[in-house]
Amino acid sequence: MSGVTVERTVRLYLGEHSRAATTHTNLSAVRADGPVLWVAGDETATIERLVADDRDPTTAEPREYTEETSFRLADLVPLPGADADEEADIEGLARSGPFLWAIGSHSLRRKQIKAHHTGPKPLKRLARVEGQDNRQVLIRLPIADIDGIPSPVPSMLTETGPHHAAILSGPDNLRAELADDPHLAPFLAIPGKDNGLDIEGIAVHGERVYLGLRGPVLRGWAIVLELRPYTNPDEPQRLRLRPFEDGRRYRKHVLALGGLGIRDMCPDGDDLLLLAGPSMDLDGPVRVYRWHHAARAAAPQVVRGDQLHRELDLPYGEGDDHAEGIALVGPPEHRRLLVVYDSPAPPRLPDDGAVLADLVKLP
Repeated sequence: MSGVTVERTVRLYLGEHSRAATTHTNLSAVRADGPVLWVAGDETATIERLVADDRDPTTAEPREYTEETSFRLADLVPLPGADADEEADIEGLARSGPFLWAIGSHSLRRKQIKAHHTGPKPLKRLARVEGQDNRQVLIRLPIADIDGIPSPVPSMLTETGPHHAAILSGPDNLRAELADDPHLAPFLAIPGKDNGLDIEGIAVHGERVYLGLRGPVLRGWAIVLELRPYTNPDEPQRLRLRPFEDGRRYRKHVLALGGLGIRDMCPDGDDLLLLAGPSMDLDGPVRVYRWHHAARAAAPQVVRGDQLHRELDLPYGEGDDHAEGIALVGPPEHRRLLVVYDSPAPPRLPDDGAVLADLVKLP
């Protein structure tokens, strides 16, 4: 395990609309994709694309990402919420093959007590738990190269056939699949910030889709779900889950992450890098682990010992600077880990309107 070495910061410039929606201070997901950076906030139903100032794939040393374009998810897939712009709470992004993937938290939320609430109102609010349909989604978007820039499209034709934007939602969503799970079913009615179900990371390797759970953490064990989504041939805008050998449509792995939950995931060859932090509303600790050979798992895994390596510890603040997303950037011989933060501390918000992310050297 190594302490963090922040080589430098990278400036992310989000546009006026995203800043008004506080996306820049609520970054929840990030993924590098050649000359662009995909980011998402947890208060909208959009995905944002930023373009690097250095687009040379042989050097790839961006100092800033600008030219934000916002993509409304409801323009690409049929979101389940009655209000298409209701927040989707996108907590993870993944890029694999011709697709960009996005995962909603699938969590419930408890109303907060605010400073101006007095009398009986605080306790009444604290008793209110609600869900939002747009949070219960897994989305797959085809990515086309338009003028050298990756761009999501509703559909496209490739050498392997047509690809359509598609979604797993509604009666077939993942919460429904977990309704009788012996480990996770008891946590479905619990809000995410109370150690209930809360998906915060996604990584894709071939046909394997891995989902990292911030919660629940069970007796110190974090959980990763593995899926095999495919397109419903009768409804190309709908995803379905292929069953595994035991008949369930997901596979469950448990990991010894020192009592922490998973805040993001990032593939590195056959390995998975895991951003780990508290499942509850706490500041830290925050660590990056490597799950060796995760993409080769042929059965549910109990991941511990030599299968896991604690790569580094990340800094965190008191009430701010919560690491929420990681992405590998740069050419293979000079890759760095880009880290974005929720609730950034004031020094991460310079006067020019940027928000600062960290470039971290892996050991």
